[in-house]
Amino acid sequence: MPIKSFRGIMADGAIDTVTLHTNNGSTGYRITKFEMMAEATGTYDHGFIMKIYKVPQSTVSALIDFSDNTLLAAGYTANHENIQYANIQQIIFDQEVFNQDIYITCKDIETGQNCNYYIELEQIKLDLNENTVATLKDIRNVA
Repeated sequence: MPIKSFRGIMADGAIDTVTLHTNNGSTGYRITKFEMMAEATGTYDHGFIMKIYKVPQSTVSALIDFSDNTLLAAGYTANHENIQYANIQQIIFDQEVFNQDIYITCKDIETGQNCNYYIELEQIKLDLNENTVATLKDIRNVA
């Protein structure tokens, strides 16, 4: 199946929306890649937490809760200005299929800088039953 990619840069505390919904919901998506990179890598200490949700978010938090069934992915990256310290990146994402918009949050736990993201989504053709299940799961998460 085709792969769609999305990229952007986010400020500390920002929320981005990736528009994926269609009129009939027959196209599903699954995350295949999620990467993060500081805007000014190597020029200051930073620690970013980015999360991808199935539902809109009203606030941005540095806390990661894998028991949240609306959380699709979480990533953490840290870099130190002093090159003797290793860069750290940890990315975890779910293999769940969804057919609605997704929402990305960004939190810098160090200096309030910007962070880039890159996401690849596998595009999946959903039959009527799969479409119904994906849509009902999304509706249930919003309610």
